Amino acid sequence: MSYDNDNIFAKILRGEIPAFKVYEDDNTLCFMDIMPRVPGHCLVIPKTACRNILDASQEQLSACMATVSKVANAAKEAFGADGITLQQFSEAAGGQEVFHLHFHILPRHEGAKVGPHGVMGDMDEIKANCEKITAVLAKG
Repeated sequence: MSYDNDNIFAKILRGEIPAFKVYEDDNTLCFMDIMPRVPGHCLVIPKTACRNILDASQEQLSACMATVSKVANAAKEAFGADGITLQQFSEAAGGQEVFHLHFHILPRHEGAKVGPHGVMGDMDEIKANCEKITAVLAKG
């Protein structure tokens, strides 16, 4: 399959769709999931075209993993989480719905279940959760 330049994450990268940005560098962007399964659920994507982990270059994967590590640690601190769930889905059969490589970061608390898939979150709450993570990142 070829990369679709009109997928929602490509539109976010081009600024055509707004997003609550958590972190950005030359190669990656992290933003909040608008259908969060837990408070602080965010996504890391490469800034270059890539469908999923099956066609990702080593450079794209390395850049994403560096950002995942940085943001996961900040999210864990920001939410007083006991751990982090990291998810990546590739191709429809693997559960992928947006065909641009992305990694889900979910701060987790012992015994707490994740919420249902596909439920739109409260934008004010998502923005506040974004600010919690960015505040930790700003501390260095």
